[in-house]
Amino acid sequence: MRLTSLLRGQEFGKIEDKVRGLVTYRISPYEQRAFAGAISEGLPNCAKRIGNVLVTVVPYFIVSYFIYSEVEKAYQKTLRKNPDDYKDDK
Repeated sequence: MRLTSLLRGQEFGKIEDKVRGLVTYRISPYEQRAFAGAISEGLPNCAKRIGNVLVTVVPYFIVSYFIYSEVEKAYQKTLRKNPDDYKDDK
């Protein structure tokens, strides 16, 4: 008995490499259930990741907003005329 005959007949149904003119199609296990666990595992994972990002980003946005609002108030204050400068004008 030769080694090639042992390798060819190793398992039943594994002869597709040697048959010519026969096309077989198989679906990958990853393609069979493309959205398996998308809701049960994907949404909680997405919420966890967004929560982690929000914890690090939101404080900077809050501080930036307060700095911006105070600077805008000070700028608007400088645009007004001081009434005391014009009290002697008649």
